[in-house]
Amino acid sequence: MSEIPDWLNSMAEIVGSKGFTSASDDMEPWLTDWRGRYTGKALALISPASTEEVSAIAKIANAHAIALVPQGGNSGMVGGATPDKTGQSILLSLRRMNKIRDIDAGGQLTVCDAGVILENLHEALNDHGQRFPLTLGGKGSATIGGLVSTNAGGTQVLRHGAMRSLVAGLEAVLPDGSIYDGLSPLKKDNRGYDLKQLLIGGEGTLGIVTAATLKTVPALIDRCVAWAGVASPQAAYALFKFLNAREGQSLEGFEIVPKTCLDAVLEHIPDTRPPLNDSASWNVLIEFVRDQKLADDPRELVEKLLAEALEQGLIQDAAIASNESQAEAFWKIRDSISEAERASGPALQHDISVPVARMADFITTAGTQIEEAYTGTKVAAFGHMGDGNVHFHVKAPTQIKAGQDGSQWMEQSSQTISRMVHDLVVAEGGSISAEHGIGQTKRDELERLSSDARILVLRAIKSAIDPKNIMNPGKLVPLASGTSAS
Repeated sequence: MSEIPDWLNSMAEIVGSKGFTSASDDMEPWLTDWRGRYTGKALALISPASTEEVSAIAKIANAHAIALVPQGGNSGMVGGATPDKTGQSILLSLRRMNKIRDIDAGGQLTVCDAGVILENLHEALNDHGQRFPLTLGGKGSATIGGLVSTNAGGTQVLRHGAMRSLVAGLEAVLPDGSIYDGLSPLKKDNRGYDLKQLLIGGEGTLGIVTAATLKTVPALIDRCVAWAGVASPQAAYALFKFLNAREGQSLEGFEIVPKTCLDAVLEHIPDTRPPLNDSASWNVLIEFVRDQKLADDPRELVEKLLAEALEQGLIQDAAIASNESQAEAFWKIRDSISEAERASGPALQHDISVPVARMADFITTAGTQIEEAYTGTKVAAFGHMGDGNVHFHVKAPTQIKAGQDGSQWMEQSSQTISRMVHDLVVAEGGSISAEHGIGQTKRDELERLSSDARILVLRAIKSAIDPKNIMNPGKLVPLASGTSAS
């Protein structure tokens, strides 16, 4: 066994026995990404318990040019928190930093450490009559630091925006170990470049987010969830425009689901039932909420609006959840689509966005083009119609089975099919990453499809703030010619 370097011993002393391990068995669960596409190696897994400990670790890493790979819940979709295969980096876990520092219900702000799990934050805020209006399927493992670093979205972006809109302040450790204290929730601050916004969505490539001041909103008084059948994505968009124009302030969710996805959920996910007696080619899941006492009753609102929509031919049928249990059952269908799709066979999954007004046409035309170009494939497109985010899954031909066949198809087809999908997205003025980040999965595609100006600025910012390239190397920022990831 090789001798442990002095600098690694120094890191171990900083965090103590609870925060350090170099044992392969201990590190193994955290060296593979959530999707199982990337597996790396690390010299050690270090788990600091405070911002000061993160700072001390970063100073040592900077002095010795050691790569740091920050990790939260390890639930990312693009391999952004997985170390490379060299085994020369440190996996820096923020999971021990899990304190909610302050909840200011009156000011509608909360300050919490980067390692706080989203679901735990939801529960703590509810006790104070507040909520953090961002949720997603992985809320039981996703951490605040990871959500900030990937500019996460979710199902409530329509009303409240993504993390960029919900972060009022940040604390972070920069590559040289200095601490950026920007937790103060200033509404006006004209001191030049906004480092907070560089760190949000920066995927840990510029610094390590250690805490955040988050905007909260009043806890829900009640909500009404409905499921409606429509003829096409275009009909779904017409319904969205109608509802948004009438009651946009209380419309918090609007999800489009094709029949193929609904059928997959009903087949593979236990305890799920079809919301409508007669299945529709396309479906929308709608949620209206009330968080102010003087606001309209959401159930009365939904009943009135859907009756008008039916009269106008905007919908074919609808079911309104009669209680919270049924509302959760409707949402379970939407939240289980990815799991059901995986169970039904291999598929290439794309997290993309296009202008909202173009989303319906994109789903229709792009799906047809992919299926015609790659015989036997089937496209399942669903997502957040109100913000243009499409989850665009290309399913393998039926003769391709899971396991080795599926892995081979994914490897052989991912580059060509994904390139075509991304080309179609860019042609619509869209983005190849809507809410999951770039990581290592989309880094090369980002370079291929970006303007010279965008790549120039990305590289210049990375080089200026992290000249030794120790912060999550190989992620997000396309490599300059002749350079390596670490």
